[in-house]
Parts: sequence; C-alpha cells; structure tokens
Amino acid sequence: MDQDHHNGPSARQDAPGAPHGGSAVAHAPDAHAGHGHGMDDEHMVHNHGQHAGHSVAMFKKRFWVTLALSVPVVYFSPMFADLLGYMPPVFPGSVWIPPVLGTVIFFYGGQPFLKGGLDELKSRKPAMMLLIAMAISVAFIASWVTSLGIGGFDLDFWWELALLVAIMLLGHWIEMRALGSARGALDALAALLPDEADRITAAGTETVKVSELVAGDTVLVRSGARMPADGVVVDGQAEFDESMITGESRTVLRSPGDKVVAGTVATDNTVRVRVTAVGDDTALAGIQRLVAEAQASSSKAQALADRAAAFLFYFAAGAGVITFIVWSLLGSVPDAVTRTVTVLVIACPHALGLAIPLVIAISTEQAARAGVLIKNRMALERMRTVDVVLFDKTGTLTKGEPALRDVATAEGVERNTLLALAAAVEADSEHPVARAIVRAAQEQDLKIPAASGFSSMTGRGVRATVDGRTIQVGGPALLRDLETEEPPALAATTKAWIDRGAAVLHIIDGQRILGAVILEDAVRAESRQAVKALQGRGIKVAMITGDAQQVARAVAEELNIDEVFAEVLPADKDKKVAELQARGLKVAMVGDGVNDSPALARAEVGIAIGAGTDVAMESAGVVLASNDPRAVLSMLDLSRASYRKMWQNLIWATGYNIISVPLAAGVLAFAGVVLSPAAGAVLMSVSTIVVALNAQLLRRLQLNPAQVR
Repeated sequence: MDQDHHNGPSARQDAPGAPHGGSAVAHAPDAHAGHGHGMDDEHMVHNHGQHAGHSVAMFKKRFWVTLALSVPVVYFSPMFADLLGYMPPVFPGSVWIPPVLGTVIFFYGGQPFLKGGLDELKSRKPAMMLLIAMAISVAFIASWVTSLGIGGFDLDFWWELALLVAIMLLGHWIEMRALGSARGALDALAALLPDEADRITAAGTETVKVSELVAGDTVLVRSGARMPADGVVVDGQAEFDESMITGESRTVLRSPGDKVVAGTVATDNTVRVRVTAVGDDTALAGIQRLVAEAQASSSKAQALADRAAAFLFYFAAGAGVITFIVWSLLGSVPDAVTRTVTVLVIACPHALGLAIPLVIAISTEQAARAGVLIKNRMALERMRTVDVVLFDKTGTLTKGEPALRDVATAEGVERNTLLALAAAVEADSEHPVARAIVRAAQEQDLKIPAASGFSSMTGRGVRATVDGRTIQVGGPALLRDLETEEPPALAATTKAWIDRGAAVLHIIDGQRILGAVILEDAVRAESRQAVKALQGRGIKVAMITGDAQQVARAVAEELNIDEVFAEVLPADKDKKVAELQARGLKVAMVGDGVNDSPALARAEVGIAIGAGTDVAMESAGVVLASNDPRAVLSMLDLSRASYRKMWQNLIWATGYNIISVPLAAGVLAFAGVVLSPAAGAVLMSVSTIVVALNAQLLRRLQLNPAQVR
C-alpha cells in the first residue's frame, strides 16, 4: 500500500495494483482440444540415459508381442513343466516351439537390450543394458546347446529367457511411462489451447489463429472457453478454473487488472483480456521447459544406480568365472557349466536397476500432478534433510495486497455505517487500498450508498459527496491539512495499529472525524496450516522480509514463526541464508522469485512459489505452480516417502543378489542346498516385480496441498 493514495503509514510500499475498467462483456472462440501442441506421451522419444532413442510405444509394443510369444514358450518348456509337475502335449514339432519362439523373442524383444549393451561395451561404461544383454545372451546360447543335444547339458532356459525379456520390457515400459508422464501431463495443457482467438480491432472483432496473436492485442474470452495466451483482464470479471496450472480445484475470481494464464478456463462470465505473452513466453511453455529440465537433471541417486550397475556387471562376470574354475577343479565340468550359466543368468540385477530410477520417475510425475515442478532432482533428494524452511513474507506467507483488519469508530458512530460510507467514497477508485475497503463492505453484505463528485487529492486521500455530505478518506497528511485531531479514545486504538505497521485511513465528515479503517498485508489462511504442519514434522520455520521490525513481528506472532529476519534488503537475503547455514542448518528457501534469486540459489533447496503466472524462476530447484505455502509440505512428504522407497527397493534387490548368487554358484552344495536354474529364475522374476510394485505405491501418497496435514 503506497502513501501516494491516502498518505497512510504502510508496511509495504510496492503492493501490487493495476488499473481496472468497466464491465463490458466479451467472448472468444471455444477451445479445440488436442490439436497437436505437443507430442503424445506414448510416442515421445527419450534422448538421454539408457533409454536414448527409445519411445514408450516401442517398449509397450515389444512387451505385448513378447508376452504373447512367451505363453507357448513357457508352457512347452520341459524345465517349467518339471517345475510345476505337468506334461505338455506332444505332437510333431512341439519340441521346437520353445527354441523357435524363444529365438524370435531374443532378437525382437531383446533388441533394445542387445543394442544398448553393445553401446555400453563400446564406450567401456558397463551398466544395466550390458547386464541384461549378458543374461539373455547366456540364456539363449545355453538353451540352444541343450535343444541341439550338445554336451548333454540340461540348461533349458527358454522359458526363463522369455520371461526375462518380457519382465525387463515391462519394467522399462513402466519406467519410461513414468519418466514421460510428468512431461506428458503438461504437454496435455498445451493441447488444450484453442486453435483460434477473437481479436478486437478498430473495425470490430476478427477471428485469428492463436499463433497470429502478439503482445498488446485484446481478445474476447467467452464463458466456458480457454485463454489463448497470457494476459491481463481489462474488462469484465469471471471465475477462472486454473487447476491445470496450480493443481487447485477451486475457481479463482479474476477482475480487471488481474493476470490470467493461457489454457485456463473462464467458467461463468465473459471477459476482455489484453495479451501480455504468447507462444514460448507463456506460463505453459515455461512449465514444459521446467519439466524437461527436471527429467534431464542429474541425481545422486541415479548416479548411485549407474555405479551399482557397473559394479554388479563385474560382480556377475567375476562370480561366473570363479564358479566355473572352482567346479572345474572339483572335477565336474558339466556342473561347472551349469552353475556358471545359472549365475550369469540370475545375477543380472534387474530389480536393483529399477529400484532408484523408477522411484525418481514416479516422484517427478506425482509432483507435477500436484503442481510441484521439480527442475532439479537433487532438490527433491535434499528436501528430506532440511532443518529450517525460510519463507519470504510478502507474496508467500501473505498475499502481497491490502486487506481490511479493523474498523475503529468515534463516539456515536456505528461500525457498519462507517465502513459503508468509506466504501461509497472509494467505490470509484482503482487503488488496491480502495478495492480492499469496497471488497470488505461487499463481503459483509453492507448496503453501500451512492456517491458522486469523486476526486483524488494527491498525497492526501480521496473525497466524494454521499447523501449531500462531503466525505473524505485519507491518512495523517489529510488530518494535518484539515488541522484536526483524533478523539483520544480513537487515537489510542489507531496508535496500536500504527505501531505494528498497519495503514490507518480516517473517514472525515467536514471537520469531524467519524472513525478509521485499518488495513494490512493479508496473511494467507493456508500459511497458518503450513507453519504448524512443518513444526509438527520437526522443521523450524523462519521468515525474512524487508518490512519494518514491528510489521514482521506482528506477522510472526500471528503465525507462531520461530525466527524472523526483518528490514533485510533484497541483496542481503542470501546472506541470511548463509547465516543459517553457518549454524549447521540445512535451509529450504521459499520466495516469490521477484527479488529472491540469490537466496534461492544459495539454499540447499530453492523453492519458487506462486508460479501460476510467472515460471521464469531460474534460480529455484523447485517451482510451486500455486501460491499455497502448504505445497512445501507436499514436497517434504514426497521427498521422505521416495527416500524410503529407494532404500526398501535397494535392500530387497540387493538381498536377492547376496543370497541367490552364492547359492546358484553352489557354495552350500556340500549340505545338499543348491539353487536350481529354475528356482533362481523364479526368484529373479519375483524380485523385479516386487520392486516395481513397491515403487508404484508412491502413487497412493496424498500430495494435494489442501489435504496435507
């Protein structure tokens, strides 16, 4: 609230405000969904990591074909039949069903792994693809040796080869779908943009393609239609559905001067909007860029998985060599071959390979659906370690706009009458303070009398004629001009508010002071819940602001904040983050991105809030699409839950390898305990499925900020 309007003391001098016009009605073309603003998720080709050059659709198709071919392979496999104790039907050529179909599965279903393994071998960077390629190649060769009756070996791995390829295709399909879902969910936003827009010209209205719009154009948006571009409402007001941007289901009233975003829906009325951004400059385009960055960003957990895969390749190869040498020295070459092949086939740690990437992929997707856009996966991993969350006050914990807090009356004046009188005088003003007073009167269903002769007195206030009386509304400068003083009782009330930094505006009839209205930067109702919930999770809450000490103290007391940094210049905010870090605390900084970039960059986790209309926040690792500070809790809960899932999967997958490989190698053969190829293959498949299903449980996590407790 600046002092140019009413010359009242203010906690913040740069509260947002914008001119607003009349109530002219407007319309725009209806939206045409799905017209190709983004590639569909199924056919999107990944260009990084082990999935480079692969699409979700490719893995999906190969999985279903492989699964269909696997059924007869498994059913007619002698090893599988012996395992379950049944006799498959015998007819001419039946014995060749597993080898023939198994060969098709090896070359068709296994092609992505064979190619990926060869690439890793050429680059001398063994990882998951090489492990899979080794396992299926050994199974393929051993099975053909058995099918052709060479050496008398009983290494019928056709059914294991088929299931191995099918399971790995399924695992990679699930992983890639999760990796692509975050982008796919946001690509769908672009697909919801209308093809055309109604642009207002001097000659009337013309229908143009959205691509022809430029900043400065004015468009008409009908009730039920979507915004074709980012802009500012200049006429009319409507409830907008912004759920596709913020994740919040509740509609938001947008009036003249308010920003609106491409893709959002005017649900009840028509508005006239001045375009401010089109194409790649819109919020939607920015969100898509953020998601792309998130998927390409490096991660310690991902690096750990890559290192583990490289180690386990050497572990599997080494275990195979040792197994062959030991059993050969014991004089049993057939057993040496059987044990070695079994070790190489089942040592492929598919479950371990999926343990971390799948959790990260699903976490990114779930976060995006909740309006939490993770630019850097490191931010998600670090969030669980945070000791203190440092909130910027204005625009984060508060709304950054004035709101009526109290009405103080002189003797003999009724409260509602005074507020209605103030609203009548302010009704024609476009100032944020005026809008706050009028809004408060409307919310209390007061009858606002008609006013005439409105005029603004620069630096002092405003005045108008109401019921034949000249009523003035203003701050201390107006009182000085009129050479009048507050009654002692009223002065005592207003002084307490002034001392905490509130704006106090007096309502004056002639020379008589009728009372005063008190306004402050409105604290978000969600902020109380966010602070309480964070403290309940053992996280300290701090607040930083450039406002005066008394203003900051008032907000801190209202929200029960642990520590306050007041009167901090924008350039010094990062120093306060460093100060907290010097105490050994890990900091998550939450700001509106306007002047918080250095602090966001310095903190362990930088979180930009309120990105529904401004996503160009390069310094933050995380962007919250909504203005709800409770979304920080969503990220904290997701970080902790995904960390737990990573460890659960790692323990399960590692435990499988630690137990199965030595048993398959025959270390307990002297005690009569040997893991057969069939049993090892079953355990491997079960391990992979358990890890994949355990990661999917993350989808049950409740991340809606309104429901986080």
